[in-house]
Amino acid sequence: MSGTDQEQDKKKRVIVGCTGSVASIKIPLLIQELKNLNEKVEIKVVATDHALHFFNKDSLPVPVLTDNHEWEMWKSVQDPVLHIELRRWADMLVIAPVDCNTLAKIANGLCDNLLTCIVRAWDLNKPLYFAPAMNTYMWEHPITAQQIETLKNYGYKEIPCIEKKLACGDTGFGAMAEVSTIVGYIKEALNLT
Repeated sequence: MSGTDQEQDKKKRVIVGCTGSVASIKIPLLIQELKNLNEKVEIKVVATDHALHFFNKDSLPVPVLTDNHEWEMWKSVQDPVLHIELRRWADMLVIAPVDCNTLAKIANGLCDNLLTCIVRAWDLNKPLYFAPAMNTYMWEHPITAQQIETLKNYGYKEIPCIEKKLACGDTGFGAMAEVSTIVGYIKEALNLT
């Protein structure tokens, strides 16, 4: 088998990060669609504590990692550091949804949980996509556009939000992109089309 054939047979490894937006309710569907995509895609979910409010992590057919895993793993200087190990493991990071709070953290370089530590330690030669999801008035706040632009300047790719009636009852932009759209971006980035 040639080196090219071996590369094509290698599993593509995707971290799906999710945060405290109601759009995290779509994580089970996103994971199912990714699993249906290709048997050569391996997935791990990294969830913030607030994301877990919107789905049952035990119902997902993939590992779901949280802040607790980071601190349980490390006991001494020789032990692996989970956010570094995950960065090394993954071919791609997709944060869907990225809520207003996490967007602000990433744009300002904060890394106070497992997900934001992975982002801060991310290899910028690998794709990082983010799908914003927040209330329309949060989306329209001037600082949001600045923070989105900051992430794009880092080389991260935006999966644009959409306009619809939100869970809170407001109508406008701020809803996370449809799952099929997110999957399309992942397929393209990993050359699975």
